[in-house]
Amino acid sequence: MVDTLFQEVRVRGRRCDVRVADGVVTHIGPGLPVEGARVITGGDGALLPGLHEHHCHLLACAAAADSVSCGPPQVRTAAHLHDVLSSAATEVGATAWIRGVGYDESVAGALDRAALDRSTGAIPTRVQHRGGSVWYLNSAAITALDLDITGPPGTERDAAGYATGRLWRADRWLGEHVPSRAAPDLGALGRALASYGVTGVTDATPELTESSTELLLGAHESGVLPQRLTVLGAANRAMRSAGVLDGPRKIVVSDHELPALDELIATIRSARAATDAPGTVAVHSVTRESLFLTLTALAEVGTLPGDRIEHAAVAPDEAIDILRELRLVVVTQPSLLALRGDDYLERAEPGDREILWRYGAFLAAGVPVYCSGDAPYGALDPWVSIAAATRRTTPKGRVVGAQERVSAETALSAYFAHPELDGRARTVTVGAPADLVLLDRTLEQALHDPDSRCVQRTFISGREVFDRENA
Repeated sequence: MVDTLFQEVRVRGRRCDVRVADGVVTHIGPGLPVEGARVITGGDGALLPGLHEHHCHLLACAAAADSVSCGPPQVRTAAHLHDVLSSAATEVGATAWIRGVGYDESVAGALDRAALDRSTGAIPTRVQHRGGSVWYLNSAAITALDLDITGPPGTERDAAGYATGRLWRADRWLGEHVPSRAAPDLGALGRALASYGVTGVTDATPELTESSTELLLGAHESGVLPQRLTVLGAANRAMRSAGVLDGPRKIVVSDHELPALDELIATIRSARAATDAPGTVAVHSVTRESLFLTLTALAEVGTLPGDRIEHAAVAPDEAIDILRELRLVVVTQPSLLALRGDDYLERAEPGDREILWRYGAFLAAGVPVYCSGDAPYGALDPWVSIAAATRRTTPKGRVVGAQERVSAETALSAYFAHPELDGRARTVTVGAPADLVLLDRTLEQALHDPDSRCVQRTFISGREVFDRENA
């Protein structure tokens, strides 16, 4: 690999040159020699460590691009939803399935099989809630999957025992039972992430099926998905040999049906003891009740450095005190306020409205925070999350918990943390991996109005994976 020399860039505010060789930063200083190097003129733009997206769902992101949008902002009324699904039923043909995403109750209330039947008839249909926790199925899909007879634990049933069409926390089961579609385009996803300056991703899918593992591994090994990859669902031996990192084991505390305390304690202990896991856990918790249940369980089992709470969407002050005492990390998603904040405000208990998706209070209490997007349920673009953390405004312009605002610099620095460094922030320094992002402006200018269009070029291990001029 030819050396790369970045000329006239700013590293931590200082104007300098940076040389990269064999995938690492080798020299930093003024007037470095150009011999034997490919020269990239920075024009006084900031050179940053690559961003790490701490919580997203890669295959769901790729699949969403090839699915029917069923919720805001594309669809806002029941009539529009009916038209969109009816049109999809006409287009897919008699043997295909319709896959919808992004649904919210504000469109047409709580969906069930009867509501979907009116739009898609005999075409098997599944529509995912935009929070990702529940799928809605029509009667044709229920029949195809025999859900009136059997089904996974999350199958909701009416008083007569028939499936209502609501299926909770069943992504893996559906992936194994719904006829396969064309493989999702992970290449387009990798290119999009690179254009945002993302050089590493933590996939937060709790359980990876064999086919999902093969897709991720194939995309990673071929370079189609060039980002460094960490998984919260167990990596297999082939993934580890390809450089995929095992992150904390993901545990989902289902908010619609909380587990018993003893059950959750046993689940955490099982994850701690698994021979194919690092022993740490990443516990999904959205509601106040699930957070206190999780904290009680972790206090009983004991915490390890690297244990995480995913979301902590409602966190009272007393919960923050416990988070600090247990030395837990919170992985938050500010973009969800920017995308759905008005719905949260309408549905939240009055006392919870000022403590939704907190950020500033965690940091003030000494609780480490990773910023993330939770795409496709939140923003894939980290710069959207950074802006949302500073503004905390809803789509209608309402402010949610102004005291929770943090600076754009603080939010950006959370994207520099990396699993390989136990969460410590990476810097552009000699000896560091050459996962780099070159901006077209100074860092101060970029943080004044966070926008991914400031990303000019992205490099992973010294290899260029994005150049805006040639994109």
